[in-house]
Amino acid sequence: MRTWPALAAAAAGLLVAGGAGAQSIALSGLAGEKVTLGAADIAALPHQAVTLPLEGKSEACDAVPLGAILAKVGAPQGKALRGPELADVVVVAAADGYRVALALAETDPLMNGDKVLLADRCGGAAMAPPEGPFRLVVLGDRRPARSARQVTSIALLRLPDQR
Repeated sequence: MRTWPALAAAAAGLLVAGGAGAQSIALSGLAGEKVTLGAADIAALPHQAVTLPLEGKSEACDAVPLGAILAKVGAPQGKALRGPELADVVVVAAADGYRVALALAETDPLMNGDKVLLADRCGGAAMAPPEGPFRLVVLGDRRPARSARQVTSIALLRLPDQR
């Protein structure tokens, strides 16, 4: 089992993996799976339309449910998401060092619907800085503090057992 210092080191390593304006996202799973998805890989995944508040205005964007991306590193979903997996955490890191933590259950379509997504296109074009090329979207948040921009890495982590 990983300890908190090991989890922190893993998350810090993910920050270094992606640079400012990175055109790919480094994914890591619970069993050490590592996958890098480029813009073309993400564009090939099923998308849905979302409306994002960008710089004081709303913009129509296309986004991939985060659960579909996490499936690339074997994240449990649906009925397999139960018991200890309900304490799993998704850490999303951005090029500027900003990090967001979500419960894995928040990304599961059966638990929460497709409310956590990764946007890669707005206004019919690829997202450009300062928002893109990838932006986390957490629908339903009253303020978009968890909607990290310039996402460079996504890590699935297991919290240590506190018993």
